[in-house]
Amino acid sequence: MTLAADLDLLKAAAVEAGALAVRHRAQGLKIQSKPGGSPVTDADMAVDSWLREQLTAALPDHGWLSEETADNPERLSRRRILVVDPIDGTVAFMKNRPWWSVALAIVEDGRPVAAVIHAPDLNETFAAVEGGGALLNGRMIAASETSMLENASVLTGAGLLESPKWPEPWPPMRVENRNSLAYRMALVASGAFDAALALTPKWDWDVAAGALIAAEAGATVSDHHGQPWRFNRPDPRQASLICAAPALHPLIIRRCRPIPLAN
Repeated sequence: MTLAADLDLLKAAAVEAGALAVRHRAQGLKIQSKPGGSPVTDADMAVDSWLREQLTAALPDHGWLSEETADNPERLSRRRILVVDPIDGTVAFMKNRPWWSVALAIVEDGRPVAAVIHAPDLNETFAAVEGGGALLNGRMIAASETSMLENASVLTGAGLLESPKWPEPWPPMRVENRNSLAYRMALVASGAFDAALALTPKWDWDVAAGALIAAEAGATVSDHHGQPWRFNRPDPRQASLICAAPALHPLIIRRCRPIPLAN
């Protein structure tokens, strides 16, 4: 299959997966807690199972990495893998808030080459293939041209920028949050926000799709020391997340670099 055909497959799967999740929610969710306390619903599991059946049937030579499937190191022997978050932002999904998404990516030789982030409650579908630019509902998108931190719009966790650990205080900025990490990165890709920050490790399934879509829209993505990401490693996590407009990225990295990387 070509990358364009791969993208069509991912888009169709993401839209149907989102509709499946919404149907489950309408029927009433069964909620459990994972080790560590984060919630998981029967919709998460049903969508994961459906996506695995559909996508691995269409792409049988691809490995599989998903939040809701036990990791199999066999994926490390595959040149290409599917990286899936069936419902990214489960808390928002449970509470009927719109900031959740279905995030799908194909990773080849450690880098994402096709990706979709579908936000069903917002009727927004972000998509990209390597070298093809990034799209929102079929229209090209681009990261913002913001070049100053003052008054920039930033997506990050509550209180992070007010923490006393910063060597210097941040200037006044518009700070908001969204439950889905993938959707945060998509919002930076579209120029709706100038940057997204997180200083703790992030799972590949949360950020692989967003990494490609943001990069294809002209944003810069790295850990908070400025190091690029690589996917499909034995530990499927990235050290941290800085996704920003290209002119803002080095300004953010300069402030973040004194903060140690998490183990």
